Amino acid sequence: MHFTSARLAEILGAFSRIKILVIGDLMLDEFLWGKVTRISPEAPVPIVDVQRRAFYPGGAANVALNLASLGAQTGLAGVIGQDEPGLHLVQILKEKGIATDNTRATSLRPTTHKTRICAITRQVHDHLEIEDQQQIVRLDEETRAALDPESKKWLFDRLRGEIRNYDAVIFSDYAKGLIDQELLTLVINEAKSQGKIVAVDPNPNNPCNWSGATVLKPNRREAFLMAGLPYALDEAAVLQAGAVLQKTHTIHHLLITLSEAGMFLLEPGAKPYHTPTRAPDVSDASGAGDTSIAAFTLALAAGATGIEAVEIANHAAGVVVAKLGTATLNVDELHEMFVKMEGLI
Repeated sequence: MHFTSARLAEILGAFSRIKILVIGDLMLDEFLWGKVTRISPEAPVPIVDVQRRAFYPGGAANVALNLASLGAQTGLAGVIGQDEPGLHLVQILKEKGIATDNTRATSLRPTTHKTRICAITRQVHDHLEIEDQQQIVRLDEETRAALDPESKKWLFDRLRGEIRNYDAVIFSDYAKGLIDQELLTLVINEAKSQGKIVAVDPNPNNPCNWSGATVLKPNRREAFLMAGLPYALDEAAVLQAGAVLQKTHTIHHLLITLSEAGMFLLEPGAKPYHTPTRAPDVSDASGAGDTSIAAFTLALAAGATGIEAVEIANHAAGVVVAKLGTATLNVDELHEMFVKMEGLI
């Protein structure tokens, strides 16, 4: 499937007029990088001399960041703790222009905070010094408990009034206790009654019925888990898992991301559509799923067909996996990817 330059420009040009609300588990990702030059005398573990530190929005907040980076007007709904990571996360989001009015801080749960400690190594190859990094350990501070009744009521009341202000809603489920069947049903019914798009990035550890949503985007592993089938790599098995999910859940666009094998789009009454990866280089695949659901939903809301939207999502993912860490992209980078891979001018 090939875009014309005019059609691509039409869809990308509409991005800035689209408003999307992301509902999901909010996280703060912290990265510490340093050199390892010795082993601790206290235990057989490396000592990391920290040289730099960075913070990024994670989980559903990273989906919102991807949308904002692509130019969409973006809001975020969820719950954080009354703690330093929560304050830091909200500060970053506001600096990126993401609306946080529908985010509640509570003392009853911590903000999900993931700290990754990475060792920096340098190697000389063909007379060139190459820097590499290896994650040594990840520290998670979180709860997976269900929302407390007061926070749940607050969130439900907010969402009943807010959905009308957006063109689409994305659920980003990391199984940390925010999303349950009651929340899904409320939002899907509210959005459907107003003709809004609802996209779901599901989590097999939090089984729900997503019927009525517009988009369901599992990755390959998640698709097999949700379909109750043994994991496999061949195309026929993926399509079988997809068929089970289509039968179980009434979904218009079933998007299955396949990492280095690209993406499958399954729609009722249409042939399965496979698009191979557009990633010339893969530096880090973390966050690619967030980019895929953001770009696919944004393209649909901008008037793209399902096939056009999956091509846009696939090219967007191809940009971010070439970057280190949890990355995002802008419209210019996305357009440049189409120029590079499809020859568009």
